[in-house]
Amino acid sequence: MNGPEIHVEFAPELGLFVPHGRRAGATQVGTDGSSTLGHVIESLGVPLTEVGALVVDGREVPFAHIPAAGETVEVRAVERPQQVPGAPLRFLLDVHLGTLARRLRLLGVDTAYESTDIGDPTLAARSAAERRVMLSRDRGLLRRRELWAGAFVYSTRPDDQLRDVLARFAPELKPWTRCTACNGLLKEATKDQVADQLEGGTRRSYDVFARCEECGRAYWKGAHHDRLETIVERALAEFGADENS
Repeated sequence: MNGPEIHVEFAPELGLFVPHGRRAGATQVGTDGSSTLGHVIESLGVPLTEVGALVVDGREVPFAHIPAAGETVEVRAVERPQQVPGAPLRFLLDVHLGTLARRLRLLGVDTAYESTDIGDPTLAARSAAERRVMLSRDRGLLRRRELWAGAFVYSTRPDDQLRDVLARFAPELKPWTRCTACNGLLKEATKDQVADQLEGGTRRSYDVFARCEECGRAYWKGAHHDRLETIVERALAEFGADENS
């Protein structure tokens, strides 16, 4: 680029998105004189979903700001907990985040999930149509302008992914209220109402059941309950439960 040169400094939290040479202090960046500052930041590798504020020479500016020669830009990370105005907080996860989707649903967080790769344009359109925060590790997807809102998932480990999302967005936690298979709401059910889904041993051993109002799947405290209970207890201990749950 042969336009104005500026100096850009990234918050430490954004270091993973930029080359090593730009991770410590302000570095020189050439611009074309017409692109917005938001475009310049994205061109350096940082999705705007991860940017909390752009501060130019001490004053906060919008992403649409056109850089001028000699400006010093401070790129801050999003503040936590992050507020997403304009709609109830709910999420949409791409095909690579199935375990995270099930754990969020386990905690009662409204979480849509695509188990097949339906493509970035379709995911972005659904995010906008349903006003859901798109969670993904795909930086290209998070750069799509039609997204309602988005967030990069920083870890590949489900435990860390869950903690990161809960810390960043502070959703209300209402464990055991959603179907981990389809995200529908659960309702208490009698043994007779779910009898067609029970094997003989389960029918003899359990008396308390719930059923999804959307897909009809039955739930009870089976062999995996202790592992799920551990996930729930850890989340509640660190991030708390909705006081109305």
